[in-house]
Amino acid sequence: MEHFERARGCIVNLVRSKQRVIDHGEVFTPPWVVEAMLDLVKGESERIDSRFLEPACGSGNFLVPVLQRKLVTVKARYPSADFERRHYALLALMCIYGIELLADNVAECRENLLSEFGEQMGLDEADPLFSCAGAVLEVNIVHGDALSMRAAIGQDHVTPVPITFPEWGYLGRGKFQRRDFRYDTLTQSSAFNAEGGLFADAGAHEVFQPTKTYPPMSISEIAESTLS
Repeated sequence: MEHFERARGCIVNLVRSKQRVIDHGEVFTPPWVVEAMLDLVKGESERIDSRFLEPACGSGNFLVPVLQRKLVTVKARYPSADFERRHYALLALMCIYGIELLADNVAECRENLLSEFGEQMGLDEADPLFSCAGAVLEVNIVHGDALSMRAAIGQDHVTPVPITFPEWGYLGRGKFQRRDFRYDTLTQSSAFNAEGGLFADAGAHEVFQPTKTYPPMSISEIAESTLS
């Protein structure tokens, strides 16, 4: 009964317009449901380097709480080590991905994640870490269609192109590694990993090669780059 009353009380916040529901099936998940779902994978949702992809991320209803949980872990692990705290907080953000069909939701999701990150880390907009986080979100939160696996706007701003995600890794000493992978290729991994499957004996390292590998970059270098 309590859950029913809570759901009924927030139902007005679950849709922006009836037309968007009709056109795109857009309905937002209420916060209490999000938290309950994340509690089912509590260990992963609180691990700094666990990767989360929301294929219909909306304005970030799931991704913002995931970031919050990760940053709690960062702060607990590095309470007085500012250098490590800043770099591992960025890694936590780097491990969050989203795809969203509607452009206004994409912009709002990026803004919500960036605002949460800046607030939790006590950053102002002049801090290179804040600029770096914004640059990361530009490539981690994709405007596209998860079903067709194509970005809504290509490099020529007209033609859709395959969705590409960056894999970020922290190398230590303030340096990050970026490797780009096509989303449609990554989704095929289950076929290669399935026990007894046709491709079970194939080496994933031979099949899933990055489309581009970048040289190690610092926070400032990521902030100053276009990340194209």
